[in-house]
Amino acid sequence: MTPFLAVPIAYLVGAIPFGYLLVKMKTGDDVRTKGSGNIGATNVLRTTGRLIAVITLLLDIAKGFFAVWLAAKLSHHSPWWTSAAALAVMAGHAYPIFLKFRGGKAVASFIGAFLYLTPVPLAAALFLFVIVVAVSKHISLGSMVAAGTLPLGVWLIEHPPAPVLLASLAAAAFIVYRHKANVDRIRAGAEHVFSFK
Repeated sequence: MTPFLAVPIAYLVGAIPFGYLLVKMKTGDDVRTKGSGNIGATNVLRTTGRLIAVITLLLDIAKGFFAVWLAAKLSHHSPWWTSAAALAVMAGHAYPIFLKFRGGKAVASFIGAFLYLTPVPLAAALFLFVIVVAVSKHISLGSMVAAGTLPLGVWLIEHPPAPVLLASLAAAAFIVYRHKANVDRIRAGAEHVFSFK
């Protein structure tokens, strides 16, 4: 297999809609018709329950990690191909071909991808995520802060090859873009308040 396959494979792995499938198996419902209409773990938690949400989160993180790991194996750890795979798996989750390109925000697949690419800066970003969510009670705000600060952490901590830094910048911009509706709700004081109950 050639490294050129790393990107389409990453996209297809990202496009596996675990939240949609798990909710469908448990309740028979389409999770996209409930809550925020998102297939990610936060909406699954809000509409279906904790166990399915946790499983969704772990599987979505795992597919991000796997896609980049596989790209590394196929390309002999090329920073170009692994970085491209990180962005492709996020795109697959956000715009899955299996659901007519209507997917999630790609936060969990972002976590999985950069857990492989830049684990220490990701840990720092997730620490900020926990603080922001604890203070604001908004998962969306925590996600945007974590993603937005990751490139700085990558640059300061890892001094990585240019493709990895560029991928972190592109991923951060993508996460913020996918949360544009959340930004509007935060400004209006109408954003969902997080509760694990």
